[in-house]
Amino acid sequence: MNENTESALDPNKDDLPLMANTGYMLVRHYVLDLAVNFNRKVINGTIVLFLETNKTHKKVSNTMGTGWCPYSQALFETEQPGPSCNPTARVTDCASADKLSNRSNHSDGRVTNVNSCNHSNKEWANGSSGTREHCSDGEDFVLVLDCCDLVVNKVEEVNVIAAAGIEKLIRMDMPEPEGGIYSRRLQRDLQSSIVDDILGLAAERWQEQHRYYLQCSQAPGCGELQFQTDMWSLKIKKAGIQTHKDFPRVVRIWYETKPEGGSVRWTKDQSGRPCVYTAGSPINNRALFPCQEPPLAMATWQASVWAPEGSVVLMSGENCAEQHHAGALSKWFYYVTMLMPASTFTIAVGYWVEVKPERTIRSQMLSPSSSSCIHESCSVSLPTCGHPAYPCRFQNPIAQAQDCIPHRVFAPDCLKLRSQEVLLPLVAQCLSAARCVLGTHPFSRVDVLIVPASFSSLGMACPHIIFLSQSVLSGRNHLCGVRLCHEIAHAWFGLAIGARDWTEEWISEGFATYLEDVFWANAQKLSQEEAKEQQQLKSLLRWRRLRDEIQNSEEELQVLRPNKEKTGEVSDSGATIVKHGLNPGKIFMQVHYLKGYFVLHYLENRVGQKAFLRFFRLLVERFHGQLILSRPLLDDALKWTENRLVREVQNEVTKWVEINQKDRKSSFKRKRRRKDEVTFKELLQDQLVLLLELLLEVKSLSSRTLQRLQKQYCLREQDAEVRHRWCELVIKHKHTVAYGDLINFLEQDQAMGVYLYGELMVNEDARQQQLVHRCFTMLQEEMDPCLQKVVAEMIF
Repeated sequence: MNENTESALDPNKDDLPLMANTGYMLVRHYVLDLAVNFNRKVINGTIVLFLETNKTHKKVSNTMGTGWCPYSQALFETEQPGPSCNPTARVTDCASADKLSNRSNHSDGRVTNVNSCNHSNKEWANGSSGTREHCSDGEDFVLVLDCCDLVVNKVEEVNVIAAAGIEKLIRMDMPEPEGGIYSRRLQRDLQSSIVDDILGLAAERWQEQHRYYLQCSQAPGCGELQFQTDMWSLKIKKAGIQTHKDFPRVVRIWYETKPEGGSVRWTKDQSGRPCVYTAGSPINNRALFPCQEPPLAMATWQASVWAPEGSVVLMSGENCAEQHHAGALSKWFYYVTMLMPASTFTIAVGYWVEVKPERTIRSQMLSPSSSSCIHESCSVSLPTCGHPAYPCRFQNPIAQAQDCIPHRVFAPDCLKLRSQEVLLPLVAQCLSAARCVLGTHPFSRVDVLIVPASFSSLGMACPHIIFLSQSVLSGRNHLCGVRLCHEIAHAWFGLAIGARDWTEEWISEGFATYLEDVFWANAQKLSQEEAKEQQQLKSLLRWRRLRDEIQNSEEELQVLRPNKEKTGEVSDSGATIVKHGLNPGKIFMQVHYLKGYFVLHYLENRVGQKAFLRFFRLLVERFHGQLILSRPLLDDALKWTENRLVREVQNEVTKWVEINQKDRKSSFKRKRRRKDEVTFKELLQDQLVLLLELLLEVKSLSSRTLQRLQKQYCLREQDAEVRHRWCELVIKHKHTVAYGDLINFLEQDQAMGVYLYGELMVNEDARQQQLVHRCFTMLQEEMDPCLQKVVAEMIF
């Protein structure tokens, strides 16, 4: 990819542009100081960027081999760094969170009303300059950040020389200032020297490093910077600075999000309380804060978040934040000491409640016995890690011996008891099962949150936090356990090891899909034969889904490596695109999950699972904290072999087909026939899913047969996977007496309901289409925006 990449970026297409010119400067640390306002549906405050010159910017496209580092975190307990400013001062005149937006514009370093002042340089904004990442022939250098739907109010350079306690970093060989005042050049050199010293502190001195970051972020400004915003970026320059090497090293930005911004979702939880959370948007976090999004741009961060009293702030952070009360607001502080992509920054603010066991019974939280652990004896003495220095858990004996990391579960109040019954007992089991398979957990703690019904997925994994849909709480614990195992697997594949090119998402999703079976079998303590049979059953289900998706999706969206030979390449400035990254239908597709899974399944069949899992563990130990690229692996057709569990399902299908034939014949006779006695076999959850999928292939099922089917397996009480297939049968056969089940699914299981909307419309049945319009009208206000758009296109 050449330098013309930037000019080729077309925001009208479905490719997502990554605009940040990381080829010149890299953000190495963010300090955020933010306030959440539920009434206005905005987050406002400041973000301070600590920048480092990219000395190898001309070789960017050839030096992408190290460092995605969405890594693990600190191993040591530490006191929370001091507050960024006096909490009391923030709320002196604040009787409620509502008054947050009425405080003075620059009080305590935070912009609270971005509509009342404008520091943008209109002369530059109206001119033609500032559109290029690097300006020669006398033009000023422009720093480009990824940004969308943000109101930027002010940008300034921070005077780190004036930061408290910074004297220790001023070198003795620096010349004395004349008359107590440094020259402009000397001041710039001194600022750069201080920032370099902070960035260069050794990994074991991370606490000291973070204190310096915090102190510098509170230092006064030393001059406003000119800026422009456009659809996808924020451009910043300093008059007279023509090279990135002379650009300010610490920059403070005052900004505010917009209610319609795509990075966060403002909604209500299942108890009707307001909440906001990062929803895994296709545009990542650029509508939450200005940042650098290309994979090369890794950073650490600290964040102070002010939220209404009584609410809870959860975030990607190594520490378990304590709440600090200050009148109508509370402050929560989180930090991360590992270089991570800005896209992994995750926040959820709401009136969640922590789900705790009724009694603290240690046996409930015990991990699987050592005999159930896979390869627990194959631990390898690690060489020096291949990632940038940090307090790595893989090198720490205490972390290596940790069977289950600390964890918490949060949910809306109305789902507390159900979460306590279904989810809470599984977390420790699944975490321990994962550790038995892959070894040291990359992260020191994790929170699990049941998100609102409008969440557009069954789950999402981020560093230190997992989002789960309420759909996993339905039925028994099977769906919950499987999905939890999938998200836990992302801690290793997707976070600790990431794709160098974001279009190769199969590296993350394929590995997680494969490992969810292994983890869940281990958590259930299944025998080797039981585990093999269940995994083969899952393979069949996935093959059927993959076949359907291939038949019903655009061919371009099915490719695992859409950039082909250019995979991993970027322009010299660092800008690039994520192919099809803005396609609204892509986020609902499973092709990359399923194809990736079958790639790994094929390789497992060649070497055996035991050897293959040993390879997984070695892969983690070698590449944690780094980026990787895939190679073509689908050389042979994927094959599936029938097993006992599948034969059992096929036998049950035969019984139901015979019952249906008898029911249809008896419907033509007035005389009531004695019901034939049929013995049905008790089925596993995945067997039940396969049974319903096979019955969907039967041309016609009578209403009586469908009623018997629902009664036999209590389908209304099963998990969401089973109920989805039941709803498909209801739609196909126009089983009107069960339309209530269909309406309930569309309302309560929005993460999975999108497929049913399409089937309802394809059927071209007037009553079903009325049902679709009624449900959409009722739910569209709370729907995820992408889901809303896709459904609207289906029905209008």
